[in-house]
Amino acid sequence: MRFVITTIATMVLSLSVTACSNADSTAANDNSVTATTPAAGKALDITERNANNRLKETLEKNLKASGISAKVTKIQRTELSSLYWVSLEGLPAVYTTADGKYIFQGDVVRLDKNDVHNISEELQAGENKNLLATVKLKDTITYKPNGTSRAVVYVFTDSSCPYCHKFHEEMAAINAKGIEVRYLAWPRAEQFIPQMTAIWCSEDRAAAFDTAIKGMPVTAPACKSPVMEHYRLGQQIGVNGTPAIYSADGKYLGGYLTANELAKRLGL
Repeated sequence: MRFVITTIATMVLSLSVTACSNADSTAANDNSVTATTPAAGKALDITERNANNRLKETLEKNLKASGISAKVTKIQRTELSSLYWVSLEGLPAVYTTADGKYIFQGDVVRLDKNDVHNISEELQAGENKNLLATVKLKDTITYKPNGTSRAVVYVFTDSSCPYCHKFHEEMAAINAKGIEVRYLAWPRAEQFIPQMTAIWCSEDRAAAFDTAIKGMPVTAPACKSPVMEHYRLGQQIGVNGTPAIYSADGKYLGGYLTANELAKRLGL
């Protein structure tokens, strides 16, 4: 887990040194309450479904009373009794207790023999996969390998971010390893929105992005761009710095990575 929610529904993140933060600068929602056990995958019976509907109502009431305006879109039980994973519309997911009185975000780790299993990472990856699947390819800036793509990654980027520049310099090497890169716009601050919008409104987005990376201004006629849509998607996933790299399966791979590091994390 890489984010926190506060009573005013803002997100704070401690960034690694391989990403540029905001501070560096001065499929349709599923409204049904669902829950399946990760181990057995069995659907809830009617009694438990009714209980979870009550949990949904209670949690939304408690969130509202605490000053957090958030709609619960899905509830999943976890392998821990009385602990549930809650998807929120437009906000990162949280855990809640069965009575809806407590919510928290953070890593829940199961200690296995000679190993640890990050339950939170698995749950969040599933959430991210569904969200990334809603992205239209035509709304990205995509760099494909010459041959068949062995893997696809989504990268939230900002042309003003130095680490995004470093990642972009690796593009040829990344593509040579069979990795397809799909850029999503994520302006780190308000002053960077016009530049990112101009890039995404350009006839040749890739050329415009290259121009911006070189420190030169980009101009383009106004258009209906997906920039803010990408930004909101990133917020929901928990992005708070660029680059932020995700596999097509929704797993967070890291900030800036070399081609070799990225290939290794993808298991290539």
